[in-house]
Amino acid sequence: MTEQQHSIEDVPLNGFHRLLMVRTGGAWLLDGYVLSIIGVVLIPLANELKLSDFWQGMIAASTLFGMFFGGFLGGWLPSYIGRQKLYFLGPLVFVLCSLGSLWAESGMALFILRFVIGIGIGVEYPVAGGLLAEFLPKKNRGPFLAALTILFFAGAALAYLVGLTTLQYAGESSWRLILASPLVIGVFLLIVRLGTPESPRWLVSKGRFNEAENVIRKVYGNGFSLKNLPEQQSESCASLVSLLRSGYGPRLIFITIFWTCAVIPVFAVYAFAPKVMQALHLTGDWEALGSIVITMLFVVGCVLGTSLVNVLGRRPLVIHSFLWSGIALLGLGAMSDSGEISVLILFGIYAIAIGGAQILELVYPNEIFPTELRTLAVGFGSSMSRIGAAVGTWLVPISLQTIGIDNTMYAAAAVTLVGLLASWLLAPETRAMTLHEAASLAR
Repeated sequence: MTEQQHSIEDVPLNGFHRLLMVRTGGAWLLDGYVLSIIGVVLIPLANELKLSDFWQGMIAASTLFGMFFGGFLGGWLPSYIGRQKLYFLGPLVFVLCSLGSLWAESGMALFILRFVIGIGIGVEYPVAGGLLAEFLPKKNRGPFLAALTILFFAGAALAYLVGLTTLQYAGESSWRLILASPLVIGVFLLIVRLGTPESPRWLVSKGRFNEAENVIRKVYGNGFSLKNLPEQQSESCASLVSLLRSGYGPRLIFITIFWTCAVIPVFAVYAFAPKVMQALHLTGDWEALGSIVITMLFVVGCVLGTSLVNVLGRRPLVIHSFLWSGIALLGLGAMSDSGEISVLILFGIYAIAIGGAQILELVYPNEIFPTELRTLAVGFGSSMSRIGAAVGTWLVPISLQTIGIDNTMYAAAAVTLVGLLASWLLAPETRAMTLHEAASLAR
């Protein structure tokens, strides 16, 4: 066999890979849960704390603002101190801040708690996603990274099921308990992550070859060594300036625009699902049914996208995803006064179609940058996308009140179509490539 056939990116999945997926995937389940649970309890907590529309919007967007800072932190620090040490920061933050929600007595207190939670989530994206990408075989990398988004939406669906059930049986005063519930998943995540090794690619980039060799042998077996790592790098300083000077500026622009355009409508819907449903004339049982069904269809869309990521390819998938989801949002704007069934069908089409772009939020950024720039690029893209999502989320209640549901849906469609244009012009294809090949500019 040739050395390339012995590459660690050509090995079959082993027990370590599957355990690492559980360790990492649990965070995305928790992220989806934490980000969505506020949409379930926002109305009862606003009633009890007598919050204005301004503070409702600020609380809903606070996690996204925190993710802006967390993304930069999680993008910059791993280049210097590694992935492993930061792997425990997010779950610890989730546990402590979720517990603090039990005693929150004001809009400001909830804003601060959820802002800090956002920092933890922002750190998770580049750190946990980068660590997983750097260990996975190339044929499994796309589907496994894509599956993280499925877990995110599964966590969102779980949040709605747990939250709505609790409100139904324990009453609206149970909103504090609902906001504290993520700590159960957070504690599990802290425990299961014990024993996770450092990325050998990062160790090599810092000249720590013996440690990298030990990790490779432990994970892949004694028959493997540094010779089987298809990418060798010397220590370099990761900064935004070095990223831009290295020629990766267009790729950074691409992931920032496509990521932002993919998440703005989704986060706005999740944060204010009950209000959006009511504005579309879905009330009572239709409102609850609509929130749950649409959440489940987001999961279906991500599952479909994951199944197509290696078949259709990254570039066609992101283009089709933005195209059909944008058309669905235009339909919602045009048919906002239609019956419940029509609204649910169009929302369902959007939820399924946007799944392709959603799963590529974690695939593209982790594939198209080299090791020394990977977490920095992922952190930057995540941070910038969350600012757009935060502003969009904060504007939803204002938009619904001032320009109405139809124009709000048209605005969401416009954002989606900007993502389509950026993908058409800039999206590369990385299917069936090693990380080194996918990150190379010489192709």
